[in-house]
Amino acid sequence: MKFLVALLLPALAGAAIWPDAIGAFQKTSTPANALLDRPVWDECGLAETEAAIYQNAGKQFTAMAWRLRDSTGALAAFDWQRNAKATPSTVAALAVETATTLLMLHGNYLLSFDGYKPSVAELSGVVSELRNVDTTTLPTLPGFLPSENLVPNSERYIVGPVGLAKFDPGIPPSVAGFHMGAEGQLGVFHSPKGDMALAIFNYPTPQIAMQKIGEFEKLPGAMAKRDGPFVAVVLSPPDPDAAELLLAQVRYQAVVTRDEYVPTRRDNIGNLVINAFVLIGILLAFSTVSGLFVGGFRAFLRHGKKGGEAEGMISLHLGGR
Repeated sequence: MKFLVALLLPALAGAAIWPDAIGAFQKTSTPANALLDRPVWDECGLAETEAAIYQNAGKQFTAMAWRLRDSTGALAAFDWQRNAKATPSTVAALAVETATTLLMLHGNYLLSFDGYKPSVAELSGVVSELRNVDTTTLPTLPGFLPSENLVPNSERYIVGPVGLAKFDPGIPPSVAGFHMGAEGQLGVFHSPKGDMALAIFNYPTPQIAMQKIGEFEKLPGAMAKRDGPFVAVVLSPPDPDAAELLLAQVRYQAVVTRDEYVPTRRDNIGNLVINAFVLIGILLAFSTVSGLFVGGFRAFLRHGKKGGEAEGMISLHLGGR
């Protein structure tokens, strides 16, 4: 039995992500998905991936799916995989498209379509069948990246040293301090004298950020700023004045969320008393209707007997015992 379970586990783990049909298109094959930059995918928390080819009336498109462990890793993968010339799409809260492609984020899933862009209705059928969807909120750090002069689609969410080495190799991972719980947001910005990259690192506490700011300032050509738990840094900017203005736009604003119990109607003692009286009324009504039914039935039986004789009473004569 254990041997059979061991054989079945890989098959269960590799269950299909894509449905047999998307709209009028039918799935015809699931080719192997060769992953490039596998270390980056592993750092993002890749759990499984699947490619599928769909065809209909001579038309064909390729669909790709990546399931990450959580929505944070999926956001990092979304920033990395989107086309530099893509524009925002309205099919999902976080989606981009080109003339022939669509890339969208759904929880911890990253879905890509090449050759056909499904409609909202077709996508609803796809996402409704996805397994193990992580619905936690996305990180708030990307919202602190300045929008003025930002190069479109240059944003990168950094979750570890591998991604940092790929997207901003000038910052050593030991300085970023991912082992201390850091995550980073990177963006490229235009300036009159050339583009420059801004990296914002978010730490669990402002005290950790205070410890790290000195290490960032020691990097060659670095201009750094701390604000709350944030450390923002620009390396060797072509225009120091523009870099100074850019750093000034990074402002930490605490987002307070209260995790408190919300009372329901069941917690109201008044509702409890009212419901008790309602139950009593239901029981009284049931008893009354039942009594009338039994009494009426017995009266009907007496009326049906000859002469209307009353039903005899059975006596056990227990008095003499």
